[in-house]
Amino acid sequence: MPGTSPRGTYLRIADSLRKEIRGGGFKEGLPSEAELMGIHGVARTTVRRALEILEKEGLIHSVPGAGRMISDGAERRPLTQRITDLIAERGLSVGDSIPSEAHLCEEFSVSRGALRPALSTLEGQGILHAVHGKGRFIRALPPGTDS
Repeated sequence: MPGTSPRGTYLRIADSLRKEIRGGGFKEGLPSEAELMGIHGVARTTVRRALEILEKEGLIHSVPGAGRMISDGAERRPLTQRITDLIAERGLSVGDSIPSEAHLCEEFSVSRGALRPALSTLEGQGILHAVHGKGRFIRALPPGTDS
């Protein structure tokens, strides 16, 4: 990118990519970091800073092995956060059961293979505990939950 920018080159690149995304471009995903480096004539760090801005805005997301794709508006928060938010939103308290795996899979549109590690993490944090044949119960309220 010729010349220097008072705004920062990475911000100009982010603006350019944002405009292209909103204009309907990049249907098959963004160009690779190497391609963006060549297009804009900048270092990889500059490209990564621009892409980081777009990820924080929710316009793009990284897909392992495929590169960066245009976000479809689907929920991107970690499942552990979504489950703890569900506990707070429903006003559940210590000793209450959480919905079954099947219901959580349906509610969050995820597979059991994706859900189980999140539940295990919450069990490891002492927020949930499992009772064989009965389900999972709240052992402690997540931080920041009022009740």
